[in-house]
Amino acid sequence: MVQREKIFDLIKAALGPGFALMTLLAIAGYAVLGPTGILAWGDYQAQLEKRGVELAKLQSERDALKNRVELLDPKGADPDLIGELLRKKVNVVHPDEIIVPLK
Repeated sequence: MVQREKIFDLIKAALGPGFALMTLLAIAGYAVLGPTGILAWGDYQAQLEKRGVELAKLQSERDALKNRVELLDPKGADPDLIGELLRKKVNVVHPDEIIVPLK
């Protein structure tokens, strides 16, 4: 009986540090293998480079659209752009113009 109590006391004494050790190991494993862990840094670098290229493409598209909006300003629209849009969208041409298909 006395020996049984000693075993239970030993188990109770080891239970707290064992739980703490298991918790620390779980946190360390998550820090290494988790979605934001050390092993995921390589993937983040590849995604960063890919998104940088995507960002540069979108910025150039934005700049082109911004230029087009400035050309279509109602206070001083570009006559060449207006003529191009009329021909393309509304199919309006002058009677003396000759249309040359490019395809």
